[in-house]
Amino acid sequence: MQYTQVKITIRSDSNSHTRHTGYEPFRDMLIYSLGDEGPYDSFEETADGLNAYVPTSLFDEAFLNAAINELKLMDQGLRIAWQANVMPDKDYNEEWEKQHQPVLVGDFCWVRAPFHPHRDDVRYEIEIEPKMSFGTAHHATTYMMLSFLEEQEVTGKTVLDMGSGTGVLAILAAKKGAARVDAIDVDEWAFRNAKENFERNAVNVNAILGDASSLGTEPRYDLILANINRNILLRDMEAYFRVLKSGGTVLMSGFYQHDIDAIATKASRFGLHLAASMSRDDWAAIRLLSE
Repeated sequence: MQYTQVKITIRSDSNSHTRHTGYEPFRDMLIYSLGDEGPYDSFEETADGLNAYVPTSLFDEAFLNAAINELKLMDQGLRIAWQANVMPDKDYNEEWEKQHQPVLVGDFCWVRAPFHPHRDDVRYEIEIEPKMSFGTAHHATTYMMLSFLEEQEVTGKTVLDMGSGTGVLAILAAKKGAARVDAIDVDEWAFRNAKENFERNAVNVNAILGDASSLGTEPRYDLILANINRNILLRDMEAYFRVLKSGGTVLMSGFYQHDIDAIATKASRFGLHLAASMSRDDWAAIRLLSE
């Protein structure tokens, strides 16, 4: 498959807030937008930004500019430039796999690819064929969601994994004894990848290709997992909570620490209150409980 490399440079004006905090959060947000909402497969951080890789047939200049402009709205001093170059045809997935490392969440969970060794000293082992989909536990948000699930009672519960990516969270919920797990993702590549991973881990998870409009209106979930991004969470929150049972729990991530208040305030409109939060590399995850 032929790939296009997009070299992205990020800088800021001298009076910009970014100058004092570093542009790493904005780089991470751009990676998240391009990789989670778009077709970009892999990323390489550079001294002044990042290199992003996308199948040439899927390169969309308008989509890239929209993701960049969204960041500029957050910081008027932010300056982002990009240059696209078509790369020689080679197996970039194979090259990426050589650098892909397994992830250990305490002694609780071991997330590995098929080419990594098995471990006997963890409670749960999850085998993910990543194919460069989001959700391999390397990102701070996925790691925190796995950590929250360690504490969460799941046995016999109905679970929704919204924006499921590789399906790693849905797999863990099923392994912990959930009665039913639905995993929804709008991206067809992630949907197919998740189905393969469900089979690989021998778990019964219902994979659904769609978005929040697929949820309906009847409360049927005891636990909702939503690791997406701030804007989508705020936009679709009402749809999530319509299908949450009374006394249910929502675990959310995909946003930064400074976004917690906005997420919690919106959630309170639907009768949920913030019960716990955690952070990792400036990213945040929260637990919400229905009243």
